[in-house]
Amino acid sequence: MFDFRRFPKDAVVLLLLLIYFPVGISLMFIRIFIGVHVFLVSCALPESFIRRFVVRVMCSVLGMHVRQKNPRSRDKNTKLYICNHVTEFDHNIINLLTPCNTPQLDGSTGFVCWARGFMEIHAGSGAIGESLQSYCSAEGTTPLLLFPEEDTTNGRAGLLKFSSWPFSLTESIQPVALRVTRPLISLSTPESSWLTELLWTFFVPWTVYHVSWLPTVSRQDGESTQEFANKVQELLAAELGLVATKITKADKAEHIKRTRHIVPQTTTSVTPGSIGLGFMSLGTDDRRIAKMAQQVKDVLPHVPLNVITKDLAKTNCVDTTITNLLENKEETSMEATGISTFGPSKISSYSSGPAPTLKPAAKAFGKSPTDRHLSLQERKEALYNFARSQRDDSK
Repeated sequence: MFDFRRFPKDAVVLLLLLIYFPVGISLMFIRIFIGVHVFLVSCALPESFIRRFVVRVMCSVLGMHVRQKNPRSRDKNTKLYICNHVTEFDHNIINLLTPCNTPQLDGSTGFVCWARGFMEIHAGSGAIGESLQSYCSAEGTTPLLLFPEEDTTNGRAGLLKFSSWPFSLTESIQPVALRVTRPLISLSTPESSWLTELLWTFFVPWTVYHVSWLPTVSRQDGESTQEFANKVQELLAAELGLVATKITKADKAEHIKRTRHIVPQTTTSVTPGSIGLGFMSLGTDDRRIAKMAQQVKDVLPHVPLNVITKDLAKTNCVDTTITNLLENKEETSMEATGISTFGPSKISSYSSGPAPTLKPAAKAFGKSPTDRHLSLQERKEALYNFARSQRDDSK
């Protein structure tokens, strides 16, 4: 649902991007110059069809192409448009097709807020809903455009869970489905500023916004605002061919926070607790951890798999996990989970009968790769000898 990489993984596409890079840089500087003129024209012309047409043509020169589906379905009497959120400029694109206002919900005001096309709200956080409700009930006001996801996605997998408060403003709304396509690079990355996204938009050859107008939907008698929101979410997901998820903006923020603490040994490592965000866990990570756990299990057959997996989630390294388990560094955490601890001196507790003496573990982790390898090989050999003796005793 979210792209954490700006550039593609495919080698062919990456090569094309490198070839295009000088052209993109030149195009970006040219479009910055044109963009200033687009801004001045949009400020100078009064709100009208002519203004929207002129600005839309000039935005095409900037690489922002707009296409709409079912324009006759647009309800001129509606007071609220509900749209999925893909880029930082979705509200500007919809405003090129029909007059609408999008409030700046984070409370910021000033020139930047106005220049980006947001409507300023001078109200406390608790009074924003009441202020917008009064706005919608007033006669002759421009319709509102709201994004109940409250954050962006890549628009390819699913929709974030819709917040219920926008659906309490009016009894009927018009859903607007937005699909955005772009070559070479991702549409956006988490925590990237709107200015950075604007420069990347100027860099790529084009970004196409596909806008679909769905029929107006009204809330039924006895239907709660959350049920109404879920119904509209399902309608938009069906139109876009996506999944209506229960993932919230807070879940996305938590996932971004977790990605900052990934073990640097690999770019796709699994962090503890990432299973709780199963919607973002990659199957390849699970298979990789399972394969690594089996490798450790082959060396330490008496250690429970759940203990091995838990340590691998922290180290993401087979050798380091084996060393940790042999040197009994995870004793405290394993006791907390009710699993008996083990080490070179306690391995016999997993079997019956006396165990042969094992070669003690190294007192310290080797300073060089060669020392660490020899130390590990010695422990492996001791464990293999122990396993053979146990098998002979059983015979």
